[in-house]
Amino acid sequence: MSGAAKYVWAALIVAVMSHLAVIHAVPRVFTGVAISRLSESGFNAWRFAPRVTPESRAIVRPSPDFAYSACAYDLSDGPVTIRVKPWDGYWSLSLYASNSDNFYVVDDREARQGAVITLTRRIPRDAEDSGATYVRSPSTRGIALIRRLAPTPDAYAAAAQVARDDFCARLSG
Repeated sequence: MSGAAKYVWAALIVAVMSHLAVIHAVPRVFTGVAISRLSESGFNAWRFAPRVTPESRAIVRPSPDFAYSACAYDLSDGPVTIRVKPWDGYWSLSLYASNSDNFYVVDDREARQGAVITLTRRIPRDAEDSGATYVRSPSTRGIALIRRLAPTPDAYAAAAQVARDDFCARLSG
């Protein structure tokens, strides 16, 4: 193999490895920044976002027709309970791992009366017998996001009122 071919192969190997490293790191870095911003005043608590305007871009490409609530969760001290109060229109709860993977979604079609889940790193052995809904998180930290269809100022105000009864916290005991 000639000297030039060795450099070409070395450059190709470095390029492929760099590409793989970037693909692996970028989602984790972006989600880490989002988790950091959402958890500035603590983990495991809902943050109801201000109404979306063209000037507000805390979430990438947010829709002005939705009211958003986000909870940066941390399971390092144990499971976290998430409760979403029902909403007359469309709503959804999405859970995101630290690498930005969306690993769980429930919406108004599946849960007309709202949703209550226990987010955990390990599903207990007696989970099926308990009647509770357990969801295994692939990471210790991540983001829970509620979207409620609220296209008008009045609907947004109503969604803000309902969001006050949502719950995202570690249960003591």
